Amino acid sequence: MREADTLTLHQCLHKFFGFDSFKGQQEEIISSLLAKKDTFVIMPTGGGKSLCYQLPALVSEGTAIIISPLIALMKNQVDALRNFGNEDGIAHFLNSSLSKMEITKVKKDITDGKTKLLYVAPESLTKQENVTFFNEIKISFFAIDEAHCISEWGHDFRPEYRRLRPIIEEIGAVPIIALTATATPKVQQDIQKNLGMTDANVYKSSFNRSNLFYEVRPKQNAIKEIIKYVKSQHGKSGIIYCLSRKKVEELAESLRVNGVKAQAYHAGLEAKERANTQDAFLMEDIDVIVATIAFGMGIDKPDVRFVIHHDIPKSLEGYYQETGRGGRDGGEGNCLTFYSHDDIVKLEKFMKGKPVAEQEIGKQLLHETVSYAETSSCRRKFLLHYFGEEFNEEDCNGMCDNCRNPKQKHEGMEDVELVLEAVTDVKEKFKTKDIINVLMGNVTSVVKSYKHNELECFGKGAEDDKNEKYWNAVIRQALVSGLLAKDVESYGTLKVTKEGKAFIKDPYSIMVTRDHDYEGTESEDDDIAGGGGGNKGGSGADPVLFSALKDLLKQTAHKLKLPPYVIFQELSLEEMAIQYPIKMDELVNITGVGQGKAQKFGKPFLDLIAKYVEENEIDRPLDMVVKSIVNKSGLKVYIIQSIDRKLPLEDVASAKGISLSELITEIESIVSSGTKVSIGYYINDIMDEDKQVEAMEYFKESESDSIDEALKELGEEDYSEDEMRMMRIKFMSEFGN
Repeated sequence: MREADTLTLHQCLHKFFGFDSFKGQQEEIISSLLAKKDTFVIMPTGGGKSLCYQLPALVSEGTAIIISPLIALMKNQVDALRNFGNEDGIAHFLNSSLSKMEITKVKKDITDGKTKLLYVAPESLTKQENVTFFNEIKISFFAIDEAHCISEWGHDFRPEYRRLRPIIEEIGAVPIIALTATATPKVQQDIQKNLGMTDANVYKSSFNRSNLFYEVRPKQNAIKEIIKYVKSQHGKSGIIYCLSRKKVEELAESLRVNGVKAQAYHAGLEAKERANTQDAFLMEDIDVIVATIAFGMGIDKPDVRFVIHHDIPKSLEGYYQETGRGGRDGGEGNCLTFYSHDDIVKLEKFMKGKPVAEQEIGKQLLHETVSYAETSSCRRKFLLHYFGEEFNEEDCNGMCDNCRNPKQKHEGMEDVELVLEAVTDVKEKFKTKDIINVLMGNVTSVVKSYKHNELECFGKGAEDDKNEKYWNAVIRQALVSGLLAKDVESYGTLKVTKEGKAFIKDPYSIMVTRDHDYEGTESEDDDIAGGGGGNKGGSGADPVLFSALKDLLKQTAHKLKLPPYVIFQELSLEEMAIQYPIKMDELVNITGVGQGKAQKFGKPFLDLIAKYVEENEIDRPLDMVVKSIVNKSGLKVYIIQSIDRKLPLEDVASAKGISLSELITEIESIVSSGTKVSIGYYINDIMDEDKQVEAMEYFKESESDSIDEALKELGEEDYSEDEMRMMRIKFMSEFGN
């Protein structure tokens, strides 16, 4: 007799999990499954999906098979379930990480009726020996977690998920519960069709996480910005996502150097190390995990206070799921993303070589992410619309950067009308970019082929202040307002909805905003070892301090009989007048300073700034607490070692597959950050001593380090550009470093 027959569901909930009431639709979902109905659950992260199959498994006869894609997730959930009862055998996992002896123990506990939940990787389910074993035991139901992995339109498609239905049928006719935290209408349809559960009871919770604050920032000096942000959240738990393992390692080390308890997590680390890091995060021995997307699925840590994306994710489903790991207890959850269009170009390059259909899907998912990043409308409304949910942006309550700091809106009725007219005129068979080309009057190959240049609306949107970005924003807002829809099956062609047709007949006021402009943002951070970053335009510099620093620079240069630029460039002084460094390790972080220059020239400048800060009671920015990490660039180390060994520069360049000019650029970068390099041995081989003396004298007297001016002064027929650059390196290295 099942325990559920003698206890109510509420009593079971309290007995096994210690809760007094169910969340949201949990009770209906559990009742559906216990009634042996196929059940489909779409519930955001933090909504309590796991309980929807854990409780029915505990109260049902037999063993529930939970199909889950990640070993880390299985371990986490099995540990949690064992804590609820006295019997370790109540939950097990079966995957490639187990030894033969461990597998035998798992199977014995199942046969003895001890095991209520068995977590299985999809690959393990397909092994014939396991299929045979499952046929011999009593199975209560199958639960398919992370069910979006079934769909090619999902953000984490796994081909092995496509093979689940035939295997389940081979094992026996038992109910299925499929669960996912992210599903667009298209993915939902795909999951049900593929699992043969189109008649399932469907439970879809709202995707709105009202406690999460969404923010997108331009990607400038992202690592420094992240360190500043994390240090301002002292002692709080956070996850930082990066696309590459290299960036994960670099950022984790930068955080540690700056006193943050942080660890890296990615698939390239040993399984034991990953497990230890995950446990340390759950036990709060470390505050921050820096990870690739390998981390986080099913991690049951309710008090993650911030989720940062150093790189924009490949899809909005991925973004939603990753940000959803913040604030699962209903408390504070800040979601900060750094965006650069260069990163999108990089992600598109990664798709090359994949099948065409896969590339098209990938590009469309990426396009939605770009739209989200660049929109100036309510981010919450945009996100929920993507998942097929309507939302009134007034209910955002300022919980996204666009609602907290709204951009000015303007009347867009005529422009929306023009967009709908263009979509109708091209017979609803073209994508956003094609519609924009028609509006802008761009004669592309598509426009020519389909004679769109003969349409009445062709070129009607080509006004001075209305560029491609503007029309992108209008189309985006027409989509979110429900006047247009995207046909996913045909890779994003635009269709006019019923509401859109009504709008064409009877237009009404509709306010639109221009998108954020992220042009000029960088995809990679400035080299941290060399300081990097700061205000490159000089705006924001304290004018009084800047003037005092310039005076000190002139005095120092005069005393040392050196041009001022050899000591510090104006850009460095500007940044000092923004950041107010008062310690040596803060000065090292200023652009163009580095360890060598800081030690050689820094003290009087630090003394001046410290005195100024004290006299004017200046509240210094937290930025200056950011410490640099040792530069581990293999190329730079190789160059310095090769010069120390006096190798010909052509050989050094050839060994690294770069030109001599590119090598000189690398050496310039090394010297400008304060490191001394002696390339005199090479210059002696290619230049007469008289020419060297003449060039050195020029740089000593010159007010500028411009190569063009040096060549003009000394004669372009006597020196090549590379020779002059090498003489400048020699001069800067000897006198400045």
